Amino acid sequence: MAGGFMSFAPPLRVDQPAREYDCCKREAALAPESIGALAMSCLCLEVETWPKPGLVSHIDNGSHHDMNAAMLYRSASALEPFFTALAAAGTAGAGMDRLRAIGVAAEAAMLEATGGVNSHRGAIFGLGLLCAAAGARDRDGEGLGETIQRRYGLAIVKGPIPLHSHGSRALQVYGATGARGEAAAGFPSVYDIGAPALAEGFRLAPNDPEAARVQAIFALIEGVLDTNLLHRGGAAGLAFARRRAREFLDGGGVAAAGWRAEAARIHAEFVSRRLSPGGSADLLSMSLFVHAIGKNPEQAAGPAKSGEIA
Repeated sequence: MAGGFMSFAPPLRVDQPAREYDCCKREAALAPESIGALAMSCLCLEVETWPKPGLVSHIDNGSHHDMNAAMLYRSASALEPFFTALAAAGTAGAGMDRLRAIGVAAEAAMLEATGGVNSHRGAIFGLGLLCAAAGARDRDGEGLGETIQRRYGLAIVKGPIPLHSHGSRALQVYGATGARGEAAAGFPSVYDIGAPALAEGFRLAPNDPEAARVQAIFALIEGVLDTNLLHRGGAAGLAFARRRAREFLDGGGVAAAGWRAEAARIHAEFVSRRLSPGGSADLLSMSLFVHAIGKNPEQAAGPAKSGEIA
C-alpha cells in the first residue's frame, strides 16, 4: 500500500510480526488507510519490544495475568479500521464529538477482540488523536501535537472525565493530569521525551531497531508521571520505576555493554512488584508514529534492511 511520503508494506495480519517502515521526503498528505495501517503497526512494534519493564511483549506477559502478545495483536488488528476512520474524520474537519463517537466504537471492538480486557484504551485516545491530526494536516510545517492542541485542545479539557479510569483516580489522589492533560497540551511527553529518545536509540544502536525502542521506553518511564504506575504501586512504585529507569539510562542505555541483560533484570524487578508502565507503553507507540510521520524523516520504526521493509 503506497500513500503520500511513505512506502508501506501490506497491512499486517494478527499472526504476522510488525513491519518497520521506510520513509522518504514528504510529498503529500497520507491517505487515511495508510495512517490507520501505520498506527496499527506502531501498536505491534510496542509489543515486539523486549526487555520492557513490567509490560507484555512477544517474550512474556510481564506483570499482567490477563494479557498476552496474541491478545494485543488481535486488539491492534481490530483497531486499525477505527484509526483509519479517525484519520478520515480529521481530513473532513470533524470536531471532537465525532472523534469521541469513533473512539467509543473502537473501544467496543477492542473489548470484543480481547474478551473484555482493556488492552489499548489509552492508545485509542492518544494514537487516535494523532491519526485525526495526521489526516487534518492543513498547515505546512505544523506538528501533529500542535494540530491537536489547536483543533481539539479546548474540547479535550472540557470533555467528560471517565469516572473509573486509572487517570481519573490518579487525578483525585495525586493531582496527575494523565492522558487528558497530555493530549490537551499536544503530547509534550512524545515530542520532548519519547521521539527524541527513539532518535537517540537509533544513533546508539543503528542496526537494532528494537534497541532504539528500549531506549525510548526507559526514557519515558523515567520522565513521565505514569498513572498506571501510580495505580499499581502508588507514589513509592512510581519513584522506584523512575529511579531504575534513570539508572539504566545513566549507565549508557542501549550503548552499554550487556544492556539487554540489565534491562531484563529491571524488567524482572518490575514484575516482582507488579508494576506496569502502561501509559509509557502507549507513549512509545505514539512516539513511533510521530517519528514515522515527521516532516523529513530519515527513519520510521527502524532502518530498512537489504532494501526491504523488514
